[in-house]
Amino acid sequence: MKLSVKFIILLLTCLFSMVIGVSTILSQGKPSALRLRQPIDTVGFASHAWQMDSVMSRIPQLNRHVQGMSFNYSGAGSPAFQKAAICPHDDYIYAGWLYPEVLKNIHANIIILFGVAHKAKKFNVENRLVFDTFDEWKEPYGNITVSDLREEIMKTLPVESYLVHDSLQQAEHSVEAIIPFLQYYNRKIRIISILVPYMSYEKMNQLSDQLASGIRKVLKAKGLKWGRDVAFVMSTDAVHYGDEDWGGSNYAFYGCDDKGFNAAKEHEMEIIDQSLCGTMGLEKARKFTQFTLREEDYKSYKWTWCGRYSVPFGLLTIMKMQAAASGKPLQGLFIGYGTSLDEPRLKVSDIGMGKTAGATMHHWVGYAGISYY
Repeated sequence: MKLSVKFIILLLTCLFSMVIGVSTILSQGKPSALRLRQPIDTVGFASHAWQMDSVMSRIPQLNRHVQGMSFNYSGAGSPAFQKAAICPHDDYIYAGWLYPEVLKNIHANIIILFGVAHKAKKFNVENRLVFDTFDEWKEPYGNITVSDLREEIMKTLPVESYLVHDSLQQAEHSVEAIIPFLQYYNRKIRIISILVPYMSYEKMNQLSDQLASGIRKVLKAKGLKWGRDVAFVMSTDAVHYGDEDWGGSNYAFYGCDDKGFNAAKEHEMEIIDQSLCGTMGLEKARKFTQFTLREEDYKSYKWTWCGRYSVPFGLLTIMKMQAAASGKPLQGLFIGYGTSLDEPRLKVSDIGMGKTAGATMHHWVGYAGISYY
């Protein structure tokens, strides 16, 4: 007996509807799938607990050979709670020695990280803070939960001031570099990642007003204290220097010989001293943008710090929070500075790690560490 085409189509439609119905019934009452943010750089950073344990066991020996740095700020007279920090995010082989010195005195369980948005141009994102919807981040010592303060903070912001963009967050390495060190010291931490893409100083000033106010309201409502319960970390590598392998750009501002190398480092220390350390006021955040952004085009480098937005935005936010909470300004404590070229390198090749870029007189990166109390 032959079946008509119409009958076959009707039969298939009914069967499809039954399958969908059964699937819907089976899925009812089940939680939605966990949104897990995966690591993007498994070469420069540690992905496993045993790798991180090895990294941390090797850094003290390495640091005995690093000269002229302000280490081990944990003796008598240390402030009780570190409120914020500026931390590098380059490969551990190059900058591993500095991460612990910057982060070890952060005791808060909730960390708000201001990250660089390296792929902002690709995704055409600017002038808005970038959040995500991930529930957890995959990290060496187990998944880290994203703090539920994220949604509470976003609710306080005008909708035009922020963007939820999982793809940009997933593609960004500047936050994930820091988290394993924070997790090493405290397995209970929860995080909020906020990327800061292209924006003018005026826009930073506006958005930092909104964010600082929103965070204060949320902390007050939750009975949380800045420093004790919540701390901030601003992610940045310092100068990206040289005339090779920078996408065709020439960042050799002083040349690529010894004289140029030393002149570049002197300029770095001028930036750090004048805008990131000591008694902090809003004018220092402004000063940092004057060092790093071209006045006629805020999207163009004047001096090539990749954190040319994350750092001043973070500074504005924490200084405004401090001004509202206390009459005493924040103090910026210089922890250390080095480069990928002249510091002893951490041995990582035997633990499945390496470097994502070379280091020569024609291509090197600087690293700065500052803590805020």
